[in-house]
Amino acid sequence: MSTTKTSTARALLDPEVKKQAEAILKELGLSVSKSFELFYRQVIAHRGLPFELNVPNEKTRKAIEDSRQGRGKRFSTAQELFDDLGI
Repeated sequence: MSTTKTSTARALLDPEVKKQAEAILKELGLSVSKSFELFYRQVIAHRGLPFELNVPNEKTRKAIEDSRQGRGKRFSTAQELFDDLGI
């Protein structure tokens, strides 16, 4: 016979990150506890983090920084982008 048991896990989070995440979870109809359980189950299923975790190379880091600084090409339509790409 199986009995349901629970365990407590604690985490220190940036207050703004916590607030934003909890708002999204509420929209999804998930409690913080259930979302942690889902995350832990995914860690088990993937035998690691359920997403890629890597350090971008120099070219990618530069592109990310350029984007954050508002540098780079902008297009008003998809067709303008395609024309720029030559497709």
